[in-house]
Amino acid sequence: MFARLAPRTLRGRLSLVALTTAALLMTFLTVAFNTVVRHHLQRQADDELRTRAAAVATTVDTSGRTVRIRESPDDGLLDTNVWIYTGTRLLEQPPSPAVSLTRTAEQLAARGGRDCTTATATTSGHAPGHIRLCAQPLRGGDNHATVVTALDLAPYRGSADTLLLGSLALDAAMLGCTYVLTRLAVGRALRPVRAMTDQATQRNAITSEERFGAVRRPVELARLGTSLDTLLDRIRTVLRHERQLTGELSHELRTPLSRIVAELDWWRARPRSTAETRATHQVIADATRSMGTICDTLLDDARGGTHTTGTAEVRPVLRRLVQHLDVPDHVTIRLDDHQTHQTHQTHQADPAACPEAGVPPALLERIVSPLLANALRYARSGVVVRMVRESGGVRVDITDDGPGVPRPFIDQLFQPGRRADPGDGHGGAGLGLPLARRLARSAGGEVSYDSEHAPGARFMVRLPPG
Repeated sequence: MFARLAPRTLRGRLSLVALTTAALLMTFLTVAFNTVVRHHLQRQADDELRTRAAAVATTVDTSGRTVRIRESPDDGLLDTNVWIYTGTRLLEQPPSPAVSLTRTAEQLAARGGRDCTTATATTSGHAPGHIRLCAQPLRGGDNHATVVTALDLAPYRGSADTLLLGSLALDAAMLGCTYVLTRLAVGRALRPVRAMTDQATQRNAITSEERFGAVRRPVELARLGTSLDTLLDRIRTVLRHERQLTGELSHELRTPLSRIVAELDWWRARPRSTAETRATHQVIADATRSMGTICDTLLDDARGGTHTTGTAEVRPVLRRLVQHLDVPDHVTIRLDDHQTHQTHQTHQADPAACPEAGVPPALLERIVSPLLANALRYARSGVVVRMVRESGGVRVDITDDGPGVPRPFIDQLFQPGRRADPGDGHGGAGLGLPLARRLARSAGGEVSYDSEHAPGARFMVRLPPG
């Protein structure tokens, strides 16, 4: 039930907390103040009674054998609400006193001390009221007497009630001001939060370059803005990686998918024999396995850059890549053992000279494949692939006799989506070279460009030893 009545907004809840706190504090202060006031007024009444008793005592003579009351000019004034006792015997009392007051006065006189008490009595023509009585003992010689004076507390209690009402009225006014000022202050303090909310609502905070923490705000909100900026940076990084992975998958899957489409178009162009159909199926199966390998390799890298450990003989992997590439008729691919794509002539080499790389074969294919495709795209007549064993691992050089990379573009060569000349008529999205370098680095290697090589272009792949 209380949860339903609680305000829904932060400003309302803070205002309610401030109002409750102020109400409790003011209640405590009001009770304490009025208690002190009532105690002070009662002391004033007691002082008045003792002063009156002292004045009456001047008319009482206790020096003789008996207690005598002397007459004075203001005897009528002194006799008002005054009882004089010797022992327990009443010597004098006010005219027409209330029975309850006389009984209370007798009790005070019987105690024989300076005591005060409050009694309730009804005076003629008035409602019951509170009467304060105080006893003042008198001693002289062998005689002693007691003077009891009474005072109506109505004026004092009226003053206390007036102060109480004034305190309550002041409390109500203060609580109202507290609530209004708290709402205004909290609303002003939360104004930057509303501005941040509107800012995030009116624009796409993820794609925008504006920052929440760039505006001058209070320390708490500045820290909140910084946290939001950090969170948005992480989201932007995730989205950037997602777009990068999508682009890389599209880039890498394009070649085997084109091979499948081409084989199907060739197979449907005219009736084929069983052997030709079987060969088409084999090409499609190889392209499908290649697509699966591409997906597994790129997804493993996207999950954290960890790949299945293993080694790969570099020459068989490169030979397989060359055999499955769509090589233009005017271009020849030559491996370091002088095998050409056209003749497939193989020369026996020393087994010790066949280097091994400390990466899985699938990852080696994904590193070298974009570089070979790039070399074939720009080569004029030939591409040379050379394998070199180094002290720190294995190096694969891919060289073409094309126009090379323009010097102003070398610094941007491995940036995703960048191309030296987008209108050169060659297809590509500028993702192959960055992908090759990133995969090589994830395996502890590197892909670099030899800016001193001329003519043409030469890319170098360095991999850890197997």
